[in-house]
Amino acid sequence: MKRLVATFVAGGLLLSAGVGIADEHEAAMDEANIARPVEMYACKYNEGKGAADYDAAVKKFNAWADKQGITDYWAWTLVPFYFGPEQEFDLLWLGASATAKSLGRIQDAWLASGSKAREAFEEVVSCDSHANYAALQFKMPPERADRSRSVVSFSDCSLMEGTMFGDVYPALMEWSKYLAEHNSTAGMWTFFPAYGGGGEDFDMKLVQSWQNLEELGVDYDQYAEAGWEKAGELFDGKLKCDSSRAYVASVRRMAKGDEE
Repeated sequence: MKRLVATFVAGGLLLSAGVGIADEHEAAMDEANIARPVEMYACKYNEGKGAADYDAAVKKFNAWADKQGITDYWAWTLVPFYFGPEQEFDLLWLGASATAKSLGRIQDAWLASGSKAREAFEEVVSCDSHANYAALQFKMPPERADRSRSVVSFSDCSLMEGTMFGDVYPALMEWSKYLAEHNSTAGMWTFFPAYGGGGEDFDMKLVQSWQNLEELGVDYDQYAEAGWEKAGELFDGKLKCDSSRAYVASVRRMAKGDEE
């Protein structure tokens, strides 16, 4: 169970996209926690291509999105930092909108008129996965002076036999409260596979973000000192998570009103 919190890593990822509920200090345990859509591409660079080429493709994407008047889409790219051989990609594209209807409208526009921008990406990367997740927020990260970069971690988690998510939900809320009481600056979410997968050997992904690796380290130290006992109290026999992967995330598009 000690690996559960080792999955947690920086800075306001998904906060601006409205993925979640009010801060745990203000929300009752039974307050509605509305799932929000997140899309994810896993991509590898084509031969001879690299980060500068990808930046140029992103620029064309943003020009297309501006021309289409898209003001409600957030996007980040995630580059592996702590990873293993099973991560057979160079980067992830993470996109979000406040509602599935809004995301679908943007995707319809992308298919109808985004061919040139799409070709720019296809020249640079090959993406063998495009998935959609339903995200629930359990801990809101604080506002950041610099939201352009952060650190994000993912861990695949499975419910133990005889356990329902309704049994784990209060424990996740209690864990988020514990983190806040111990000065954690992390944000925390669960991602449930919705589209694009099939045959997953996990029930959900546990996702956490921090501003930087130092803040990740603060939570790491607190967990090693005492947090593992609280985690065991809350999750033993209910939830099993693998070791986490951590990524450096860069903002690629901000929604209207979120640029500052």
